[in-house]
Amino acid sequence: MSVRDVTVVLGDPSLPDRSKPGHRFNPEDLECVARLKAALAELADRRFTFLDRHDTLLADLAARPPALVLNLCDTGFRNEARFELHVPALLEILGVPYTGASPASMAVCYDKALVRDAAARAGVAVPVETWVDPADPGALPAAYPALIKPNLGDGSLGITKDAVVHDEAAARRYLAWLAVELPGRAALMQEYLSGPEYGLGVVGNPGAGFEILPPLEVDFGALPAGLPPILGYESKSHPDSPYWTDVRFRPAALAAAARARLGTQALALFGRLGLRDYARFDFRADAAGTVKLLEVNPNPAWSWDGKLAIMIGFRGGAYADLFRLILAAAERRLERGG
Repeated sequence: MSVRDVTVVLGDPSLPDRSKPGHRFNPEDLECVARLKAALAELADRRFTFLDRHDTLLADLAARPPALVLNLCDTGFRNEARFELHVPALLEILGVPYTGASPASMAVCYDKALVRDAAARAGVAVPVETWVDPADPGALPAAYPALIKPNLGDGSLGITKDAVVHDEAAARRYLAWLAVELPGRAALMQEYLSGPEYGLGVVGNPGAGFEILPPLEVDFGALPAGLPPILGYESKSHPDSPYWTDVRFRPAALAAAARARLGTQALALFGRLGLRDYARFDFRADAAGTVKLLEVNPNPAWSWDGKLAIMIGFRGGAYADLFRLILAAAERRLERGG
């Protein structure tokens, strides 16, 4: 099975997006879309149509049901991250086949505490963690340094350079800020993992085979002194931040056994969380060298300078090969009735 005509669903640049500076699509976002379209044009055996107007998305899909949707709407329906699952749900209702995670998988992975619990049950090392209500924190754990982040969220919204706290006073200040910035959302207070950070991409499906992309390591070496080495909101949304300009990615310096172990853990979670076609797993080591799960991304960033594209480059591929692999994985799954 190879579908020639593919419809790409994207975020809507005409609508506000609270996760972005100024609450709107920025020049960097529009450049990403332009580079995406150029890369897809390299797949000469396919034709692509693009849908990025969410107010007419249902009508557009219903009027001309696509043979296959490449779901790259990582902003969420109407650019609401909590509605990310609505796009595949809409496609399910219309009976339109699509790439990537199901609504159920996206819902589970949006809840970081649920993912941590599933990982722990699967034997994957996870950070020590406490659930906190920012509006009424109560007693806080006494283990510092700690990392504070929203339990529900995407794009590192709510994780800034101040999210790494070294005492109770700093923790309470950050929780108070979160209560105002993201009202009604629980927070997680985790042990701060001070070792190397890794990303691992997986393409494929159970029963049809997987490719584990070469893992990357985050290089924080050029960050100015005093900034905590984390990938927070500034690294994804502020082009003038050192986190944007000074953080680099390189092939992971992992021994073969450690690399194999991360791959095994990623595949176990892929199946346990019901992921499909592709996903990204983020890990980080603690001070003793134990590598622990940070996050599972069921609908990870597809941008030309994102982690998946960089990992494709590590294997000698071009940006377009990322989408070639994703589409092929989805088609093999659909052939099998998945």
